[in-house]
Amino acid sequence: MMSHLWGIYREQQHSPGREFDDAEILRLVAKHIEAAGYQVYLKTPEELGAADPCLKPAGTGDPSTGLVADPLPSLVFLMCERVETLSSLEPIEMKAIPHVNPLQAVLNTYRDRMIPLLAASAIPIPRSQIISSNSSDPSHPSPQLPTGPFPIWVKRADVHNTQSGDVELVSSPEDLRVALAALHDRGISHVVLQQHIPGDLIKFYGIGRPLAGHWKDAWFKWFYHRDQELARYPFSEEALQTLTQRAASTIGLEVYGGDAIITPTGEFFLIDINAWPSFALFREEAAPQIATWLLCRLRQGALL
Repeated sequence: MMSHLWGIYREQQHSPGREFDDAEILRLVAKHIEAAGYQVYLKTPEELGAADPCLKPAGTGDPSTGLVADPLPSLVFLMCERVETLSSLEPIEMKAIPHVNPLQAVLNTYRDRMIPLLAASAIPIPRSQIISSNSSDPSHPSPQLPTGPFPIWVKRADVHNTQSGDVELVSSPEDLRVALAALHDRGISHVVLQQHIPGDLIKFYGIGRPLAGHWKDAWFKWFYHRDQELARYPFSEEALQTLTQRAASTIGLEVYGGDAIITPTGEFFLIDINAWPSFALFREEAAPQIATWLLCRLRQGALL
């Protein structure tokens, strides 16, 4: 039987304003893989789960419905991020079926995991602390709350942006308390307080991972974020690529993107690194590169 792959869409709640872009990059990658002679089945997170007959061994099924399980995929490529969705894929990954990105790597992009991992690898990041969102409660004041200098960033400590309020720049202790209370009221238990670093804000995209300790044929692009007053501080593009690749390797990502600040002295601070972004500005260029990487992973198997 022909090898087939699964592609898993991102949860719509995790694509605010990017629903089309996120879905389109997955569809375009699937198109390039199919052109290489493979079958691809694209699934929504809602179509995954323990009740999905595809998660059972081939030839088995539910006698009451007559459903027979499909064979397991040879590779899974995924944009989903929620713990519940990733957990539903664990039985497949445990069968040594490669996942891009690996499930653990996606979880490592949650800020409460990402920040300690990057810090331990000496990746330059803004000064950050993870605190309870209940720290704004006057009856339980937290000594961790800063009194200055402001502004600082307040970010939910798990997933990246899902809606307005997940990431806020606050300019005073009172604004901080309001932001914490709003996140706490939404059931978000922990937040990241992060130093604001002035400079040029850039976005980067990357594909690949080290082979035998070296990056080979890796794809990398960067561009300036819109809606900012650019100073265009000089910096080394090679050094930027090296830094972002180190960060991706630390987290375990193979298809990734993120944000960084370039300071007036040309230093870099990594702000975020994400699993499988939309590649919106470079979609037509990135899609065949991602497909080539996935087919390489398919040939190499689970261990690269």
